[in-house]
Amino acid sequence: MTDSQGSPDARVIVVGGGPTGLMLAGELRLGGAEVVVLDQRSGPTTESRASTLHARTMEILDSRGLLRLLGGTPPCEPRGHFGGVPLDLTLPSSHPGQWKVSQTRVEELLGGWAAGLGADIRRDHELLDLRVTDDGVEAEALGPAGRVRLRAGHLVACDGERSTVRRLTGAEFPGQDAGRELLRADVRGVRIPDRRFQRLERGLAIAATREGVTRVMVHEFGSRAVPRTAEPEFAEVADVWKRVTGEDLSGGTPVWVNAFGDANRQLARYRHGRVLFAGDAAHQQMPVGGQALNLGLQDAVNLGWKLAATVSGRAPEGLLDTYHEERHATGRRVLSNIRAQARLLLGGPEVEPVRALLGELAGTDTVRAHLAGMISGLDIRYETAGQGHPLLGRRLPPTTLTTAGGPVRTAELLRSGQGVLLDLGTTAVAPAVAPEGWEGRVRHVAARVDTDGELRAGEAYLVRPDGHIVWAGVGPDGVLTAMRKWFGDPDRN
Repeated sequence: MTDSQGSPDARVIVVGGGPTGLMLAGELRLGGAEVVVLDQRSGPTTESRASTLHARTMEILDSRGLLRLLGGTPPCEPRGHFGGVPLDLTLPSSHPGQWKVSQTRVEELLGGWAAGLGADIRRDHELLDLRVTDDGVEAEALGPAGRVRLRAGHLVACDGERSTVRRLTGAEFPGQDAGRELLRADVRGVRIPDRRFQRLERGLAIAATREGVTRVMVHEFGSRAVPRTAEPEFAEVADVWKRVTGEDLSGGTPVWVNAFGDANRQLARYRHGRVLFAGDAAHQQMPVGGQALNLGLQDAVNLGWKLAATVSGRAPEGLLDTYHEERHATGRRVLSNIRAQARLLLGGPEVEPVRALLGELAGTDTVRAHLAGMISGLDIRYETAGQGHPLLGRRLPPTTLTTAGGPVRTAELLRSGQGVLLDLGTTAVAPAVAPEGWEGRVRHVAARVDTDGELRAGEAYLVRPDGHIVWAGVGPDGVLTAMRKWFGDPDRN
């Protein structure tokens, strides 16, 4: 892509270089689309912010070969919470539980990956204006060398809950403003006991110390969120903490201070023609248990291959619209569970009976698994036409397969960012997809599964680049229809 006044050349501008924008940039490059990322910051965040990756996100990073780049296995915590009520998050997965990785490290990892694939990442570039035309999008930004103007076929807003793109486009963003808030600070030089969602007489207190830095979060029951034009002073955090816990933080050295509320909003539409939204630009929610970060990363993985196919001219009709259909429904469900958690966390004594009941129910495996699947993202199932196979719309289960080249984990089949037609011994599917006109879009993989689990010998599965199964069967019926629906018509030489 070049800075010009000329015609768009079927490429993508991503506004925002946080985790969602960088994940999207890498996915677009895997799909062959050229991409420019505009980010107003000079580099990855130095603030700790989100630090939790859930099981489904870890599976996705594994499918792109990114976990090996972390430089070691991150800490895993099998126990999480729902609204502060302890909850075992362990479910069948290659990476069960929740994994502790700082947002700084996530941004470094994804930025290096996207840049290595050829993404053009431009730091210190602030979006000033954009204009949508019949054949593309024009974006004007202020960079170190002055104003630049870019043209592209599509633009994706990944620029956070205060999205400039959302403001410039006037996108409808219904929902509720924050009524309550948590004050948060990372502090050096204090010694206080760890507190895990401890509800005291006057408020909620959370504290955890790692590598000499203590993260504290506090809410005083009955207090209301106030409009803020800047982050709170550390003195405010220390005052509220003392009123709630009786402990004095004032002698500590603040590393980072902020406040976040329980605002809950979601765009009416994730796609506005040539402008799309992902991550916190598409949905605003209280950051409970890292769900906001994980939701954004999964938005990017759903969108990336679809948008890359669109700009390459190979996308079937309506493919890009499935991004809104699938991720808006997923986001609505996550925002609903976060709204419930916010009430359980920040409500006063009146919520104690509900918390006690939930604690009892969470001890039963059915309720525990339901809540854990919701939080981890492992229960996501997209609506997919078919014959009711139990795996349709779900992610490809982590399994080790036997191929002619040796054992292969299912995650490794998705490294290239292509779709996969996985054939586990059926003799009728491979001939049905000849002539081989989907090269570069779908790989045919013949393998054997030695022990039937969710994947069964004699079946075949069509898997999208984001890892979700869109066709399953034992014969050729429907496979060609599914191939065309998700990957377009075959090339004809």
